Amino acid sequence: MNIEKTIKSLERNRFKVTYFEQAEDAAKYLDQAIDGKVVGFGDSITMKSMKLYERLSAHNEVHDPNQSTDNDEFLEIAMKCLDTEIYLTSVNAMSETGEMVNIDGTGNRVAASLFGHKKVYFVVTTSKIEESLEKAIWRARNVAGPKNAMKYNLRTPCVAKGGDRCYNCGSPDRICNTMNIYMKKMNDIDEVEVVLINDELGF
Repeated sequence: MNIEKTIKSLERNRFKVTYFEQAEDAAKYLDQAIDGKVVGFGDSITMKSMKLYERLSAHNEVHDPNQSTDNDEFLEIAMKCLDTEIYLTSVNAMSETGEMVNIDGTGNRVAASLFGHKKVYFVVTTSKIEESLEKAIWRARNVAGPKNAMKYNLRTPCVAKGGDRCYNCGSPDRICNTMNIYMKKMNDIDEVEVVLINDELGF
């Protein structure tokens, strides 16, 4: 894993990058940078570990589908996240060549990361960096996907097999329904910032 190469590659792809050795420092940075805004969240164990909802909701209007109590409320909040000023999420994998990969089941996380905001933050740990795009895709499918399915205790082959790999299943519970590769910053978002943390939070 070459962190310096990854940062330079991301910057060539028009992503702003801020790097932190500690998750707490990254959380403080985001807490200071985002103030008095309407904010949307995408599902992220990394962000949960950093308690970003608790921090940011103290002085921002934060919409987080994970705060919902049922599926209808989840979808209602997810819709609000599509046009917030600021959107925060993570990715399942990143390559040293500067691409990021996300797999989604409902589509709200990927959809909201592509359009409709003044700024998007990707909060990502260095543990998700792979040497190439091909290896990043493999990681997203065979590491992050099964672990996310296990998190929700879904009825899929990857969960039944202990999360060993993706089985490209046809289960109704499947959450690997779409895959997005972020190759460059999207044109109509003012700024996309990768907050890169040298830690092993999330999947």
